[in-house]
Amino acid sequence: MTLSLFIEPDLDFVAQINSDAGLNLKKCYQCATCSVVCSISHDNKPFPRKEMLYASWGLKDRLIANPDIWLCYNCGDCSTLCPRDARPGDVLNTLRKMSIQEYSKPAAMHRLLNDPWKLPWLFIIPALIIFTMGLITGLMNLSPGGDRIVFAHFFPVPLIEMIFIPLSLGVTLVFFLGIRRFLMKMRNSYTGLGKAAPAPFDLKLFLITLITQLPPIIKHERFSECSENKGRKILHMMVAFSFTSLAFVAGAFVFALYVLNSHGPYDQINPVKILGNVSGIALIAGSLLLIRERRANARQTNGYFDWYLLGLALFLGITGMLTQMLRLADIAWAAYPMYFIHLLFAFNLVAFLPYTKLAHLVYRTVAIAYYHYAKEEK
Repeated sequence: MTLSLFIEPDLDFVAQINSDAGLNLKKCYQCATCSVVCSISHDNKPFPRKEMLYASWGLKDRLIANPDIWLCYNCGDCSTLCPRDARPGDVLNTLRKMSIQEYSKPAAMHRLLNDPWKLPWLFIIPALIIFTMGLITGLMNLSPGGDRIVFAHFFPVPLIEMIFIPLSLGVTLVFFLGIRRFLMKMRNSYTGLGKAAPAPFDLKLFLITLITQLPPIIKHERFSECSENKGRKILHMMVAFSFTSLAFVAGAFVFALYVLNSHGPYDQINPVKILGNVSGIALIAGSLLLIRERRANARQTNGYFDWYLLGLALFLGITGMLTQMLRLADIAWAAYPMYFIHLLFAFNLVAFLPYTKLAHLVYRTVAIAYYHYAKEEK
């Protein structure tokens, strides 16, 4: 029995990959060096060679729905040793960006976030929303007084809730719909190249696999197997720890406010406050070191998509620490405006989470869990 395949390349897809930070898929001549040197490439499904082949052929559906592109940590082993400078690691990085763009809707958000000329609007829009909500509700006090600097007198907690709770619910919905499309695409990809259709999706088995895979994902265990840029693992974990810890700190203070009826500002020796300060310092330090590492690595893609997240993380940490320092120094005229600027960066982080590089925390986790789920399913 002869299996016939009809391949229709998506030339626009190929051009889009090539246009990203000067990539050139034509340089790849399928020598397989990338798969050989990759310590986490699988024997039965080696990558990134097959991804380079699919990309050269313009097989968008085989790549966008391919969990293997998320297994790569972009350590640079394959790109460093590629004899043709085809930069397979950067190609996979571009494919992950395109995957996020494929599943996180609406598409207009990606056009807004991937154009550096539109960057001012990412802060003008939140400022208008915050001021409008503050004026409509009458909660925002532009002239807070008192002997102590209390940010709740300027921007009350109910106003923050009115803005950030619906925003968070909207972001959750975008992720839910995107992940559902992502899982459906990965399931459907099994029907190609003569493969039989998979059994009905076992949600219980998938969730068990997801929970099992979370510890090694969080600890970046596979990153340690890479040869190039091992130090990047520590920097990634610093930033990841910072975001996770700061989210916990915010949740702890909300719990203290509504359950324990405890109001801030809190003392600097408060354990949760200490954790917040350590996390803020780690966020700033990790972001600065990642920026330095990225600038020093001439063989790595340095697109706006990558720089935006690093800049956002850095200035989120800086404005947060400056807000606290100005409050402790009792400089009200600077503390309140700095707090407002910090809120704008926080709005950016939450509102645009599904469309930035930070979304790979969600899609990578789901893809790795699905990869292992598919093996268990077999």
